[in-house]
Amino acid sequence: MVNAIFTASESSSYDDQIEMRYHFPKTYLGQATQAIGELILYYEPRRDAGLSSSGGRQAYFAVARLASIEPDSTREDHFYAHLNQFLEFDRPVPFKENGSYYESLLQKEDGSTNKGAFGRSVRLIPTHEFEAILKAGFTTALEPWELKDQAEDEVPESTPRTIIQQVITRKFRDQAFRKHVRGAYSNTCAVTGLRLINGGGRPEVQAAHIRPVGADGPDTVRNGIALTGTVHWLFDRGLISFDDQHNVLLSPAGIPDELDKLIPAHKQLILPPHLEQRPHSTYLRWHRENRFKS
Repeated sequence: MVNAIFTASESSSYDDQIEMRYHFPKTYLGQATQAIGELILYYEPRRDAGLSSSGGRQAYFAVARLASIEPDSTREDHFYAHLNQFLEFDRPVPFKENGSYYESLLQKEDGSTNKGAFGRSVRLIPTHEFEAILKAGFTTALEPWELKDQAEDEVPESTPRTIIQQVITRKFRDQAFRKHVRGAYSNTCAVTGLRLINGGGRPEVQAAHIRPVGADGPDTVRNGIALTGTVHWLFDRGLISFDDQHNVLLSPAGIPDELDKLIPAHKQLILPPHLEQRPHSTYLRWHRENRFKS
């Protein structure tokens, strides 16, 4: 088995929800099949349609594991790749940095860009190049209080883990998820608007999964929301939830005395400025249907 690159874009006409599934034509079935059971990288190309045709980061932005592939029952000669262990990078990694290409496939012998290779939506990648991209994607320095927490929790390992081994561990993923969600919400509770930072620089706000990891919820910002500890408690117990318009819903079962004062009268979530970081309707619906005491 080998690692692979999957090209994904918000402007794609395919039926993608990249944390869970990737839709592709039969053309790429051979390459994708070779990567079953392995980690893959997501790459965002330059957008070629719509109002944002000049956009597109042209960068690797996330990692996931390819679990299985099955035919699309409604569209001939198309397939779905089912994925898990999705995790966004700390930073998007450009396909070319400091004059060097991360994928040797993308560079011709004369040093120019291989546009034909760029046109392949699924392409295989050698392990050493795959690892180099992973290392470049997870490089954001830890805050002083994070370093302290890490030192306190650290258990010495007899053999250091490779970056591929690290990204699938719960500890690494929890740390990355907290960082990404808190960063997206500027360390501000989406419900109360509170932004509390203690003397050591630690934010009080917590990163909550909307669909929990125990219920196959992915570690993506779109499945996360920044909440104070008390509001997080209310959310996990189904006493509050959110609709698709990002309004706060209060359970008819009632909120404990005094805690209802935490909910602003307008009952509207404070959201990240970037649309792609806002809660996805799929995860919000799951919480309403499976956790919310309606």
